[in-house]
Amino acid sequence: MRARIYKPARTAMSSGTAKTKRWVLDFAPASAREVDPLMGWTSSSDMQSQVRLRFDTKEAALEYAQAKGIEAEVFEPKKRKPNVRPGGYGDNFATNRRGVWTH
Repeated sequence: MRARIYKPARTAMSSGTAKTKRWVLDFAPASAREVDPLMGWTSSSDMQSQVRLRFDTKEAALEYAQAKGIEAEVFEPKKRKPNVRPGGYGDNFATNRRGVWTH
């Protein structure tokens, strides 16, 4: 069995960091998905693709994978770029602005 260990990214629909603090172990699909010709649904006979395990630390996930004999690949999370825009919304209306503010 192959698996990947990663820290999930935040969703594009939110600015928060919910569900991004824990590490996840996902199993790689063992077989390709099939399309049902009548309904158009996709299905798979692989039950491991439905399993998603969550761990508090990367080390705990690696220990679990080694104990169960799972070949795991670790994906480190990418660092977020800090917001380099100085100030905030109120600075748009400051009296000491460099440029003229127009609508």
